[in-house]
Amino acid sequence: MLCWRANRYVGKQLTFSYDRKRIKLAENEITRGLVGKYVDTFAFVDGRFEVRSKGRSLPYKIFDMDQRVTHAAITDNKRLGAVLEHIKEMQDAAPPKYPVRTNSEKMGYKPNGRRQGRPSGQPNKKKIAHAAE
Repeated sequence: MLCWRANRYVGKQLTFSYDRKRIKLAENEITRGLVGKYVDTFAFVDGRFEVRSKGRSLPYKIFDMDQRVTHAAITDNKRLGAVLEHIKEMQDAAPPKYPVRTNSEKMGYKPNGRRQGRPSGQPNKKKIAHAAE
């Protein structure tokens, strides 16, 4: 089976990050000993996700950091409709997330049109030959 395998460091609260999601391992005898160690994560092609340590599959919960309230959630939930509508208004009023900039963009780098390294071409060879004489 094709899958993407990665190692992740388990923090003190039995959590680690993967694909902009926070993953919390269920607390049991096995996972308590994993604090400060690495676990293997497997993301399969069919969408399944698995966390393993020494070949044993571990129970976990996923918390999405990019959760947004949708209009469908407001209309489906009659009791929480007013609260969800207020949260959606707050999210819409929040400033949009800015795009991540490269270091060159942050520092204001502007290319000058020249290439790096020694210039190539016939005039440079003549200058080198005259300098050697």
